Amino acid sequence: MKYPPSLVALIRELSRLPGIGPKSAQRLAFHLFEQPREDIERLSRALLEAKRDLHTCPVCFNITDAERCDVCSDPSRDQGVICVVEEPGDVIAIERSGEYRGLYHVLHGVLSPMNGVGPDKLHIRPLLPRVQEGQEIILATGTTVEGDATALYLQRLLEPLGAVVSRIAYGLPVGGALEYADEVTLGRALAGRQRVSKPQG
Repeated sequence: MKYPPSLVALIRELSRLPGIGPKSAQRLAFHLFEQPREDIERLSRALLEAKRDLHTCPVCFNITDAERCDVCSDPSRDQGVICVVEEPGDVIAIERSGEYRGLYHVLHGVLSPMNGVGPDKLHIRPLLPRVQEGQEIILATGTTVEGDATALYLQRLLEPLGAVVSRIAYGLPVGGALEYADEVTLGRALAGRQRVSKPQG
């Protein structure tokens, strides 16, 4: 069966989105076709308005619709610590935890020589002038090979500037059972253990 050209074009455009393969794109296209026209128009407006209004913060490279993002504009944030993350979505995840009140720096990716992503393709250079001696830089890149390589690269770059470089802890999820943990996760949980009892004496 031959699909109409407009449907083929829609499937093709949807399949260009990250994480959307041809099958998922086809399902989404049929779903959108079933929706009322006003819903589709609302989605179209939201996409166009986001593209028009959003840009990256000139300081931390998070996404914002203002001159500077909410975090960089907030004088109550702890200026003595910067958390370096891969993507803007990571900022949202950390903020949701409610445990962090410092600043951020968004790289917009990780080092991946196989895919042609070197340091010049990431927002690494603008981080360096933000770093002050004694300031803590938390490397919160992922646990992938690329995430670890990026963290190591940043550590070597930042330590000579006098920064206190730390890496987020990795381990078992809350509610997780040891028997279901993979070797790497379990190993990191043991390596990153914290003392809970005070030494005697």
